[in-house]
Amino acid sequence: VTEANVNSKAYRLADARLTKKLLDLTQQSCNYDEATKTLNRGISAFTVMAVDAEPLDVILYLPLLCKDKTMPYVVVCSKEALGKACGVCRPVIACSVTITEGSQLKQ
Repeated sequence: VTEANVNSKAYRLADARLTKKLLDLTQQSCNYDEATKTLNRGISAFTVMAVDAEPLDVILYLPLLCKDKTMPYVVVCSKEALGKACGVCRPVIACSVTITEGSQLKQ
């Protein structure tokens, strides 16, 4: 995704280096089916969204929900890369990284 193709509604877009780190972390602990539920339940560490979601409006409520729950979020360039990081063979437009008891991820 080039900068010219990025929807003007997307902000907090991660650069390439941060995107790689985020996708690596997402690969270790993600919950791509229930990003909204994990935010509402308070078990989300942060949320990752894809800027190339079509239509982008389907995820525009997530930044508002994250702000309401005081949870960090970030936008990455590719739903295909996010899906791969989540361990599925299809695009994922949003996922929540969760940290549970006994997790090897550091808070």
